[in-house]
Amino acid sequence: MCSPEEEALLRLEEVFSATLARINSLVLQPLLETTPEPSDPRGREHLRLLQQLHQSSQQLWEVTEESLHSLRERLCHQDSVGLESLLLLCGADRVLQVHVEYIESYTSCLVVQVFQKAAKKKREYWRRQRKALWQLLSGVSSEASVGTALAQALCQPLAHHVQQYVFLLLSLGDTIGEHHPTRELVVHAATVFGNLQSFMRQALDQAMATQALWHTLSSRLRDVLCTPARRLLQDSQDIPVMVTPLRAERVLLFDDALILLQGHNVHIFDLKLVWIDPAQDGCMFHLLTPEEELSFCSKDPQDRTVWQWKMTQAVCQALRGKKDFPVLGAGLEPSEPPTCRCVAYTFRAEGRLCQATYEGEWCRGRPHGKGTLKWPDGRNHVGNFCQGLEHGFGIHLIPQASEDTFDCYKCHWQEGSMCGYGICEYSTDEVYRGYFQAGLRHGFGVLESAPQALQPCKYTGHWERGQRSGYGIEEDSDRGERYIGMWQADQRHGPGVMVTQAGVCYQGTFQADKMVGPGVLLSEDDSLYEGTFTRDLTLVGKGKVTFPNGFTLEGSFGSGAGKGLHTQGMLDTAAFPPDPSSTRKRQLGVGAFPVESRWQGVYGPFRDFVSAGCPGDQQEALLGFHVQNARELRKSQEYLCCERSQPEACAGRMEDVLDELLQHREPRALRECLRKALGNSLHPLGKLLRTLMLTFQATYAGIGANKHLQALAQEEVKQHARELWAAYRGLLQVALQRKGQAPEEDEDAETRDLQVHGLVLPLMLPSFYSELFTLYLLLHEREDGLYSQGIASLSLFPDTKLLEFLDVQKHLWPLKDLTLTTNQRLSLVRDKCFLSATECLQKIITTVDPREKLEVLEKTYGEIEATVSRVLGQEHKLPMDDLLPLLIYVVSRARIQHLGAEIHLIRDMMDPIHTGGLYDFLLTALESCYEHIQKEDMRLLRFPGRWDSREPW
Repeated sequence: MCSPEEEALLRLEEVFSATLARINSLVLQPLLETTPEPSDPRGREHLRLLQQLHQSSQQLWEVTEESLHSLRERLCHQDSVGLESLLLLCGADRVLQVHVEYIESYTSCLVVQVFQKAAKKKREYWRRQRKALWQLLSGVSSEASVGTALAQALCQPLAHHVQQYVFLLLSLGDTIGEHHPTRELVVHAATVFGNLQSFMRQALDQAMATQALWHTLSSRLRDVLCTPARRLLQDSQDIPVMVTPLRAERVLLFDDALILLQGHNVHIFDLKLVWIDPAQDGCMFHLLTPEEELSFCSKDPQDRTVWQWKMTQAVCQALRGKKDFPVLGAGLEPSEPPTCRCVAYTFRAEGRLCQATYEGEWCRGRPHGKGTLKWPDGRNHVGNFCQGLEHGFGIHLIPQASEDTFDCYKCHWQEGSMCGYGICEYSTDEVYRGYFQAGLRHGFGVLESAPQALQPCKYTGHWERGQRSGYGIEEDSDRGERYIGMWQADQRHGPGVMVTQAGVCYQGTFQADKMVGPGVLLSEDDSLYEGTFTRDLTLVGKGKVTFPNGFTLEGSFGSGAGKGLHTQGMLDTAAFPPDPSSTRKRQLGVGAFPVESRWQGVYGPFRDFVSAGCPGDQQEALLGFHVQNARELRKSQEYLCCERSQPEACAGRMEDVLDELLQHREPRALRECLRKALGNSLHPLGKLLRTLMLTFQATYAGIGANKHLQALAQEEVKQHARELWAAYRGLLQVALQRKGQAPEEDEDAETRDLQVHGLVLPLMLPSFYSELFTLYLLLHEREDGLYSQGIASLSLFPDTKLLEFLDVQKHLWPLKDLTLTTNQRLSLVRDKCFLSATECLQKIITTVDPREKLEVLEKTYGEIEATVSRVLGQEHKLPMDDLLPLLIYVVSRARIQHLGAEIHLIRDMMDPIHTGGLYDFLLTALESCYEHIQKEDMRLLRFPGRWDSREPW
């Protein structure tokens, strides 16, 4: 059976539904119909508020009708419809939300006196409706104004209705007993509507207090401060408080802002950007805002407590974006505001942030974390902040004078300035990739202009306080020149080497971007000039020219407009011809730029990274990062993005890197570990290697591919290997330290050199091989040309004729390896003898590792001996007199191009441990073969009678 309370609820809902219908027809509909479309903004706002109130009232009536329907269903079908089906129980939270929305709409109208102003506009209409209006009210004086009556008519029935809800639901809970299955629903509904009663009382009190406040302020202040949603929480005229340093005359705490009135000045502080200092100082507490630090002081400690509590709860409520329920400070959410927040704010105070808008994370009044900073002039910064300053990775856009073009800086920042690695793309289409310090280029960096620029150029090297300084490479594509050398204050200064596209090389001293003093010039035809020059490499002053044939010309040189080069001096044609290789193979730059100090700007950040303990969050700033060149970033502020690893990922990856180093310390495992590390562009060692590759290509590729720079390049590669090994050792020590293990002892020079040449150099050499081998090709081009002629001549011989020509003893000829067809003769067979050895030797060009090349040579020697042993039917060790002719035969049949370049690269790069050993012996034998094939009798097919063992091998 249904309880009396359920029947009472039914009657209550019926009465309230009818009352809402009467209020709608008698009050709300006339208010909307009698209010013409206003022309002023304030009037339009009032109309909007009335429309919102009408909509909320309609929703309230609909939910009441739905509740009424559920009660009728329950009373009509008591056996089949349970108590839990009542909307007031199963949908209590939904019913609550509709009531809350109506209350908020109503109080918004009350705050800005919508009802009073509507009554004044249609005074005659409401005078005629006065009697009907007062019938809706109880306890309202007949002397009250129409505006007051309208306000009461829209609120009084609801307050009474909610009060009855609470009473009847509590009675229903007492009736059904503690163990009834729906008791929890009934208790919850009673609690919900009890809270609604408290919420409604507080909302009405705050609205009335706010409405009363506006009457105490000037019209100017009302226009600035009055908004329908704003509610007054505390007034210093009620509870006195003093604010310093602003000395405010009146302090108003609203639910969204703190207002300080100081004469004609109004200071407005968004509560989302107010931090309350928990440190209490007697009767004082402190507030932090983005641009002010305020102290609140009260004579009475209790007054200070009230202000601080209300301020704290107001900040919490503002950050949550909804009113506390049921009253301020109540609810499940924490009552202390978070230290870190995410808010937008526009700075007003003079300074670098004046008029800039910051949107992002804050901490105690300062931008802190990820955020976006935008200035009115179009400047943008997106990235990380720390205590109000750009700190960490950030992208900065600076607009330029030309339309819709920007300079884009993708950099790491420290305390507001660019510091660490960055990539900057300028509106001029120049791109800088390198390091910064205090906002200026500092350390290693590459500045490159666009290929289509009027004067395209590229600088790769060191910078100091924004200027090129130290060792650096500049390429002037327009002039076809590359400068390799020292810089100071953005000018060439100190020793330098100039290489031109025409193959001319110069080495000398520069001062203030000009050549000074004596220098050396090497021309493409191997002529040598020693003397003084102009900036255009024009011979001027005293000098000496040595021609390739040994002739010398010494005197004074000069040039005039349209006259060409002229000289006065002595031509010596009787000089003894020089060693052909003395000029042709002369090396430049060696000794002028110590290899240890050339690329300190690259090695230095890695050492700093290791010294700091390899922090993952600093890996990008110190070791750099890679992004694709996205020039559209400079054309639109909507593309402030950068594809790169996050610091958290870097930190985790760094732990994995260090752990892997500890797990692979045995020689074979270490080799494979280093191979993977150097091949991984995200590994610290891989990043370092790629930067070194960039410097190597900038120096020795293209115009820099000049034979006179081979020694400079060779010693640079070896130095890079030493630095990479030192970098590995540094990472290993950090890994041991993190695990609490004892560090490894320092290596002696001999052990270090063995590891560098035996382990690191073979692994890293492929990264530099193309440019390096090109230099060897150019340096040994003449000898390789003679060698190729010799090979071409020897290739004309059939196998037996060539063996005979090389004076190979006939009992060593592998004739049994030759298979003849019926129409073939033995004397015509070609490329069949010692075929296995020939094919083996051809593999020497398939690898870049010097050790693997030497192993190929060793296997070739083994194949020759194996073939001879098979011919003789017994194991046979070849003496030198027998080995060398056979090796020449195999070399001539292998037809390896550029064998001289191969031999010299192997000699320069092989592990010193092999010096004097078997590999050294075999390489010397190969060199002898190479030199012998170059000889004139080989090239002109002159048949010697016997092998001259006295000739050098």
